[in-house]
Amino acid sequence: MPKALIAGNWKMNGLAADIAEARSLAEALAANGASCRVALCPPATLIAKMAWSLKGSPVAVGGQDCHSGLSGAHTGDISAEMLADAGASLVIVGHSERRADHGESDAVVCAKAQAAFRAGLEPIICVGETLDQRKAGRALDVVVGQVEGSVPLEAVDHGFALAYEPVWAIGTGLTPTLAEIAEVHAAIRATLRDRLGAAGAAAPILYGGSVKPANAAEILATAEVGGALVGGASLKAADFLQIVRAV
Repeated sequence: MPKALIAGNWKMNGLAADIAEARSLAEALAANGASCRVALCPPATLIAKMAWSLKGSPVAVGGQDCHSGLSGAHTGDISAEMLADAGASLVIVGHSERRADHGESDAVVCAKAQAAFRAGLEPIICVGETLDQRKAGRALDVVVGQVEGSVPLEAVDHGFALAYEPVWAIGTGLTPTLAEIAEVHAAIRATLRDRLGAAGAAAPILYGGSVKPANAAEILATAEVGGALVGGASLKAADFLQIVRAV
């Protein structure tokens, strides 16, 4: 199995004072080590500050999104190169909130993953079904289709992660059963292997969707779960550290 990755997505939360939580996390990990890779993805306004504050620590810094272009007339957007310049080493692409709020298609997500590779960033490519799609028995078809459409073939030459986030479980407190998680992760792994060979077998598949200290250990012990993409529980060092320690 690839080395697990526990990534925190702060979403639209966090001001400069909250970097103290990131420092607390880094200090705890520096003191006692970790059996997995750890990353925080703050809002863009904090990336440079956090990267500077955590320099040399066990905690990597990532962005929450990037534009597919190198530069240009795209007001409000940030290129992958800008993220790298600010100190990021990863970037989340295709999160369900971006797909829903901004209409991002698989093709758009694929282009953003390619931009991440271009800039030397590791993309965390997100996929996941809605509640209606799951109730209709289409969860596997939807997720496999998103993997096929969102992961560029050039991923064979780059490091990347997949994140399975059932849309209906994000921020709701609901989670699929362990069997349901294992079923989707197995389908993702099979699809990645078919498309990318050894690279598809090596990429960590993260689970995201109301991951918290109380359920992290059992989720992370599930077959083909290679880490977690954590939302609200990543905002406080004490909570996030418990999830990291659950690996």
